[in-house]
Amino acid sequence: MEVTITSENFEQLKKSAQPLVVDFWATWCGPCRMVGPIISELAEEYDGRITVGKCDVEEQEDIAIDYKIRNIPTILFFRDGQVVDRHVGAASKDTLKAKFEALLNV
Repeated sequence: MEVTITSENFEQLKKSAQPLVVDFWATWCGPCRMVGPIISELAEEYDGRITVGKCDVEEQEDIAIDYKIRNIPTILFFRDGQVVDRHVGAASKDTLKAKFEALLNV
C-alpha cells in the first residue's frame, strides 16, 4: 500500500527502520502515469518490507526542491534516512523490482 508523502510525514518515514521508496510525480505527467501502476504493484508486493510513497511535486514543492527533483518521474530509494539510489524517467517493472531488491540488500 502506498502512502502520500507530505511535509508533515516525510521526515518520520525517512527515519523509519523500514526502507522507503518515493515516487515524485505530477498529474499532468505522461511518463508518471505509466510508472504509477508499476509502483502500486511493487508497493503491494513489498508491503511490510519497504514503505512506498507518492509525492506530488506540485503539492509538495519544498520536498522536490530539497532533493533537486528537476525531471519526473523521479524515484528515490532511502535507507537509514539517506538516498541510496535514484531513478529518473519511465522504467519497466523488472528494472524497478531489481532496485527494490537491491534496497533490501544494502
